[in-house]
Amino acid sequence: MARMRVFIVLALAVTVGGVFAFATYNYVQKSPGKTVNAPTRPVVVAAADLDIGAEIGRDDVRIIEWPATAVPADAIGSADEVIGRGLIVPVVQNEPILPAKLASKEAGAGLPPAIPQGLRAVSVRVNEVIGVAGYVLPGTHVDVVATVSPTNQQIDMTSKVILTNVLVLAAGTKIERTTDKDKPMPVSVVTLLVNPEEAERLTLAASEGKIQLALRNPLDRETPTTRGIRPAALLGAAPIVQRVARARVSQTTTAKVEIAPAPEPATVEIIRGDKRAREIVRQEH
Repeated sequence: MARMRVFIVLALAVTVGGVFAFATYNYVQKSPGKTVNAPTRPVVVAAADLDIGAEIGRDDVRIIEWPATAVPADAIGSADEVIGRGLIVPVVQNEPILPAKLASKEAGAGLPPAIPQGLRAVSVRVNEVIGVAGYVLPGTHVDVVATVSPTNQQIDMTSKVILTNVLVLAAGTKIERTTDKDKPMPVSVVTLLVNPEEAERLTLAASEGKIQLALRNPLDRETPTTRGIRPAALLGAAPIVQRVARARVSQTTTAKVEIAPAPEPATVEIIRGDKRAREIVRQEH
């Protein structure tokens, strides 16, 4: 009998608890939710990844509502302000398109608007070796090594780094980096971004000698200063050259000694009265 009472009490407790939980659930579901509407502003963003020099079309952008308290400075709210203009820096999907990333409306698209004021784009001919096996792509940085002989003599041939940390604007006719996972892209011409003085040095090096591009880590900002290297120093032959020079000096000195005039023969002075005469003493063998 006692067990029956315990069972009845337990069943009633479970039933009451279930009814209470169900009623609470219905109340929460039917009660109106409170929404907070934060103020927003329309912002033009990129609909997909866009490369430098690209001309923005209507399908390349879209407008999203951006929280008004977090809108980027100078954000553009109308698509008409960006359509038809060129990009001077690449943008990624959903990135706001700001005026600083756009060329002027009169500049158009392509490579010229991407050249900063005061700099120049200079193209140099390359092959698979000079172009670092196709890994010199738009957006990478390189050093330029020139090999030139100032006297047209092989012994004076010198290799030296003439430009450092130069930005690659274009590889071939491409200014966008569209390779699959940074795979190599064989090209015959590379366009570098330099100032006018660097443009002169690059042009002279390419016409008077040979150039080689050295690919850099984009995080490496150092500008090393090198003295250059010649064939003798490359082979460790500088001491040999000095010994050869000393040997030549020694041979010249010896030659001078050998051609020195012979000593005068021995003579005897003979006096006969008031006359004097000198006679050569001949040695009998």
